[in-house]
Amino acid sequence: MINDIATFFAADPDPGVAARGVESHISRFWDPRMRQQISEHYRSGGTGLSEVARSALVLLTAEGTAAPAIHANEDGTGGDAG
Repeated sequence: MINDIATFFAADPDPGVAARGVESHISRFWDPRMRQQISEHYRSGGTGLSEVARSALVLLTAEGTAAPAIHANEDGTGGDAG
């Protein structure tokens, strides 16, 4: 599933932006158990993960597997709730 999400975000020409998009999606919408499982898969070698997915997981594991309360927009106005 993460590779499908990464394919969507990989349309951005900047790989860093794509990785942040995937990380943000996972942090917002995946259950904590799912985030834990994908993080464990990544730490154990990450077989089958795309490069964008791997980059997103670097960000996710640096942040921890718990979702932040809200991912702020780049302009600082907040997340989905506005």
